[in-house]
Amino acid sequence: EEDLLNDVCREVVERWSDSQVVDAKEEKEDEVQAIASMMEKQARIVVKPKEVSQEEKQRKAALLAQYANVTDEEEYPFPALLQARAVKGSTSLFRNTNVEDVLNARKLERELLRDEFQKKKEQDKLQREKDKLAKQERKEKEKKRTQKGERKR
Repeated sequence: EEDLLNDVCREVVERWSDSQVVDAKEEKEDEVQAIASMMEKQARIVVKPKEVSQEEKQRKAALLAQYANVTDEEEYPFPALLQARAVKGSTSLFRNTNVEDVLNARKLERELLRDEFQKKKEQDKLQREKDKLAKQERKEKEKKRTQKGERKR
């Protein structure tokens, strides 16, 4: 019976392993087939080039030519005005105070931070002193307690 049982087990295992190999081959073939079909679909999709009429080409060329002809004078049309502004900048009606405002704001912020740091430093110092006094008081109480205990003896 044991021989028969071993033979049956061996046969079951062999058939199972054979079926696994067949399944793996079928999966690989399915993957290859899917990839091939995707490639065929992509090959069928053809992008048609856009046909541009002669009139549109001429319009585009004219626009490009127009922008290509920009000269230095057109780029800076009023150099005399710019120079006058540079010279007249200090006597103009309005003064640009942005830089000054930013610098003043930073200075004020630094002063506030400095003050806060100083306050914190003082508070820490006071706290250390309080802790020191509390520690000393505890020591004195402990001394008194031990002295009372010794007196009772």
